[in-house]
Amino acid sequence: MIRLFILLFLTTSLFGARVETFRWSSGETYLTFLERNNLPLRPLYYNLDGDEQQLSEEILSGVHCQISREKNGDISQVFIPLNDELQIHIYKNNGQYLFETIPIISETRTEAFTLKIEHSPYLDIIRETGSKKLAKIFVSSFQNSLNFKNDLRKGDTLAMVYEQKYRLGKPFSMPTLKAAMIEMRGKKHFIYLNSDDRFYNQDGNEVEGFLLATPVNNARISSRFTKRRFHPVLKKYRAHQGVDYAAGRGTPIIAAGDGRVAFIGETRGYGKLIKIEHSNGYLSLYAHQNSFKKGLRSGSAVKKGQVIGYVGSTGLSTGPHLHFGLYKDGRAIDPLRVVQVATKKLKGTERTAFLKLKSNYDQSLNLHVTNETKFTRVSMPDNVCYFFNGEQCVQDKLDSES
Repeated sequence: MIRLFILLFLTTSLFGARVETFRWSSGETYLTFLERNNLPLRPLYYNLDGDEQQLSEEILSGVHCQISREKNGDISQVFIPLNDELQIHIYKNNGQYLFETIPIISETRTEAFTLKIEHSPYLDIIRETGSKKLAKIFVSSFQNSLNFKNDLRKGDTLAMVYEQKYRLGKPFSMPTLKAAMIEMRGKKHFIYLNSDDRFYNQDGNEVEGFLLATPVNNARISSRFTKRRFHPVLKKYRAHQGVDYAAGRGTPIIAAGDGRVAFIGETRGYGKLIKIEHSNGYLSLYAHQNSFKKGLRSGSAVKKGQVIGYVGSTGLSTGPHLHFGLYKDGRAIDPLRVVQVATKKLKGTERTAFLKLKSNYDQSLNLHVTNETKFTRVSMPDNVCYFFNGEQCVQDKLDSES
């Protein structure tokens, strides 16, 4: 029902409107976006509750957003994705601008392709698909277990099965690798995404080596991760893109992994905040700190387990705690699923379930290799229209930039 309502709302409200797509710029904040577009700050930010203000600080650079404008150029609607499932919706009603968070309408497709190695997996996947995202997820998934530089030969085969979300007919968000195969010196190597969201090889051994430490020792978890939930009392969609650890003011906060400080400073919603960039596309976030470890600055190298700050209640916080967020390739993921799973070999019922999943993916991969499945590019016609009045298009073409 909610999807139908949103679609009807879009169709009627965008009648005669001009719709533009744009990428969220690096360094752009939600407040500067409002100011730059002459949108009112009080109803669209300062009057929001704490959760909504904090969410507005988690907009990731590079995401595709939409603006619809009236004939006089005034903004009538803005859609800004927050994650794979939820987006900020700014809209004009009776001359007043309003803010809400609503679900993203998208579809998920399972896709696959194969190719012969000419140069390297990364370059050849980009050449075949035009997608750096697909190249990145393939290489990063294998890099801790295989040596592409020394063992690959021209003419070796690779294949991948992945899921891709589509929004407004275009690829949206990072694809999810489900299974892959690469041939090296005549031997095939496989990797599979298991039900625990970890990658395993054909022997049932975990292959991804990036492991996290819990950022606050002996702390109580007061709020868990969710990308989208409907609050039954507030009648609003909410998201909590991290885990809250309740602890006494001044409790040490440690870096969850080796990395480099990407941001250290103070924001309105998250208060004293540190972001750390790790290897393999991971980024961790530590919010509401009371103070930072002396000597730490942007660009500082940190080690796993190193103290970086102290628990506090700065920003929009109701009590001392650490909000800990984790991102992989720009996508918010549940830190607990990464923190709690150590490198392991599957046994018992877990192994039985994995072998069944593996068998299904092996059949799919072998079929694609046999048929030499090619990557299918998404064709965007010259005149793209998503909203019609009978047979007539009432919306300008959306920017086809991917």
